[in-house]
Amino acid sequence: MKLSVNGKEYLVEATENPSLLEVLRDQLNLTGTKYGCGEGACGACKVLINGNPLPACITPLTSVAGKNIVTIEGIAHQGELHPVQKVFLAEDVFQCGFCASGMIISAVALLEKNPEAGVQELISGLNGNICRCCTYPAIIDALSKLSQKKAEQ
Repeated sequence: MKLSVNGKEYLVEATENPSLLEVLRDQLNLTGTKYGCGEGACGACKVLINGNPLPACITPLTSVAGKNIVTIEGIAHQGELHPVQKVFLAEDVFQCGFCASGMIISAVALLEKNPEAGVQELISGLNGNICRCCTYPAIIDALSKLSQKKAEQ
């Protein structure tokens, strides 16, 4: 089966119908997408599928044929970190970092749809992403700075 991941075409083997997460990690060695709950509830495994953040752990491989998949490894562009990645680093928002890739994926999708999102929109948009270290205030503050900067432009 052919997959389009981070702008590259891959031919993957799928004897049954594994999850997208299994294929990303085990066959393509894209390990930035994390396994968290296995139920699509924690957000650690989110990837962009045609621009929408979806949990890779419950996404059957066959459902993404012909779709554009972007993992955390594909968020940076030509060696330049995405603005969400930059603001999260600058504001030092994460402690353990386990939720980071899924949180970044969700934030990127949210801000692409609504670059000037307010605090409530940011909170709603990140619903479904669990941070076990509870750094939500720092995450929302950092994204607020990014969306305010966009609003001022």
